[in-house]
Amino acid sequence: MAALADSPDTASGIARELQANCERPFEDAHAMPPRVYTSDAFLALEQREIFSKEWLCVGRASSLANAGDYLTAQIDAQPVVVLRDEHGALRAMSNVCLHRMSVLLEGRGNVRRIVCPYHAWNYALDGTLAGAPMMDRQPGFCKESYRLPQVRCEVWQGWIYVTLNADLPPVATQLEELTRLIEPYGMTDYVETFHEAHVWNTNWKILAENFMESYHLPMLHRATVGPHSRLEEMECPPGRPAFNYHWITKEASLPIGNAHPDNTRLQGHWRRTTALLAIYPTHLVTLTPGYFWYLLLQPRGVGQVEIQFGGGLSPEFITDPKAADYMATLKTLLDEVNAEDRHGVESVFRGVHAPLAKPGNLSHLERPNYDFARYVAQRTATS
Repeated sequence: MAALADSPDTASGIARELQANCERPFEDAHAMPPRVYTSDAFLALEQREIFSKEWLCVGRASSLANAGDYLTAQIDAQPVVVLRDEHGALRAMSNVCLHRMSVLLEGRGNVRRIVCPYHAWNYALDGTLAGAPMMDRQPGFCKESYRLPQVRCEVWQGWIYVTLNADLPPVATQLEELTRLIEPYGMTDYVETFHEAHVWNTNWKILAENFMESYHLPMLHRATVGPHSRLEEMECPPGRPAFNYHWITKEASLPIGNAHPDNTRLQGHWRRTTALLAIYPTHLVTLTPGYFWYLLLQPRGVGQVEIQFGGGLSPEFITDPKAADYMATLKTLLDEVNAEDRHGVESVFRGVHAPLAKPGNLSHLERPNYDFARYVAQRTATS
């Protein structure tokens, strides 16, 4: 049994290979080993040690503006619903009926009550059981004893985070340094103007790594944002335990890429500096002085990832008379960039299965990938 546990094909064997890879100094850093992306066993380890234990971002708080507005998400095998209750508070709870355990709600929407689609058991917005058809005929049934289990839910910079881990420090504590770094942008007040869901055929980490580095911009995005990318001016500082980031200072190709004339928060070069934020494990944000866009990732097996894709404008551009035109132009560009990224990350996923695939040295612009690999290695470490 000991030999089996140490086999390179097991999750523990792959984790050890990743850990050994991450012991290299950054100057000699290599990409993650192929099996990190292709192993079902390693994904199960990630679900147990990362997704079930970390804060996971599920969307913008402003998207749940009214009582009954909800969104759904998944924490490993646990379906979760986040909603705005009658008192205006955000709540997260199990999205599984307490009767025969059907999933209750799907996607996003608005409800007055949470009604099970199977037997019509229904719950108030605080999770208490409000009705159960014909159950009054069962002497052992007590409606008051039923309430959907609550899930930890916090808001940071306008983002909703949930976790199943009762012992995890508050999300604001974990991201305190990031708050200071990006505070002048005022991201809390940015307004989401679109949201979509997609599924791509790649591993979740390949997509996360693609977002984290700008080394690929001139080539993969040569038809869109690549010509405006000046790699020699990019800064990629060392990452932190809960996130990594890098800066791009440029004259934006879109007017909303720079600060609006009414923006008094940002000064000097910050008025044209974009922050690319990777908040572990799956919250990815491009934050510019005038707009933001984001990806939230949820694995659907090793070869598929569900993507929540959204974005919007800073407060000054939201109130600008040309806001709709600005947003339409931005959305067209983002769709084109996403199509290029999809081609790239799906190509990488096909490549990591190749018998002769071998990870090469990282560039100085892939420092975020190095830090992300070390995060994954630390969380999946085996004794």
